[in-house]
Amino acid sequence: MSKNSKVLNLKDKISGNEVDLSLCNLTEVPVRELALFTKATVVDLSCNNITSLPPEFCNLTHLVKVDLSKNQLTCLPEDVGNLVNLQHLDLYNNKLTVLPVSFSQLRSLKWLDLKDNPLEAGLAKAAGDCLDEKQCKQCASKVLEHMNGLQDEVDRAREKRLLREKELERKREVKQREREARDKEARKQEKAEEKEKRRREYNAQMAALAAREQQKKKSEEKKKKNGQAAADKKAVVELAPKPRRSLIGLMFKLLLLLLLGLAGVAATCRLTDLQKETACVPVNIFVDDSLSWAKEQEGVVRQLVQNLSSAAKEFLESTQTSKN
Repeated sequence: MSKNSKVLNLKDKISGNEVDLSLCNLTEVPVRELALFTKATVVDLSCNNITSLPPEFCNLTHLVKVDLSKNQLTCLPEDVGNLVNLQHLDLYNNKLTVLPVSFSQLRSLKWLDLKDNPLEAGLAKAAGDCLDEKQCKQCASKVLEHMNGLQDEVDRAREKRLLREKELERKREVKQREREARDKEARKQEKAEEKEKRRREYNAQMAALAAREQQKKKSEEKKKKNGQAAADKKAVVELAPKPRRSLIGLMFKLLLLLLLGLAGVAATCRLTDLQKETACVPVNIFVDDSLSWAKEQEGVVRQLVQNLSSAAKEFLESTQTSKN
């Protein structure tokens, strides 16, 4: 069936401000078509197989009276409260258990029938029996009052939830600020520790450098001192006076040489053919006189020979020591 045919059929069912769609075996409400006829404020959708109302149904704010009795409705749209002009609502014999909280906004509602629905206890008590016109009017009033109470509870719950969320958000912000402050302090501490570490490293490097310089200076001073000591020692060795020879030894040597010379001359003049020579005559006379005197002074000569022997021995030992 095309849209135009639907429009034509809907026109056929309009009488004045009423639209009669009862007993049409509908499973859904023709919302688009109803929206085209804003002067049709009364809609009869009873005795169909409608299980739910689309959200767009709540945009039909021109409706004043709606009959949805004897359908299969299990719930109403959440925004049903947008039907601010609705005065008469028949929901008899459906499968409703609760009403949306926005139902409390139907402040124009004067008549309501909810009998033969499996309503929850509190709503059923507020709805009453709806057996006549008066009870249906009371039903509308009491159900609105009941729904206003639920709306207040929902509002309070929502307000509490918002307060909790706001408090949680505030706590999150506080924690975030504390975390940022800790992070900032940690970064500051880390920078300070890094700076202190660099300072210690720098001081250690300077100390090591100073120690090396000091060690180098000491080494140079030690080398200089050792060199000076060696130079001084060399100078001392060079400047040290050679040990003086013993004067006695020198005199002994001279005397020994003299004696050897005299002995040689005496031996030459006495034992060789030169004894008759003129030069040897005095020598031979001296030797003879000396021998005579020596015989006379034999003890003295012996003592002198011993002294000479000791002196000669000492001289030889000192000479040997000097060579070593």
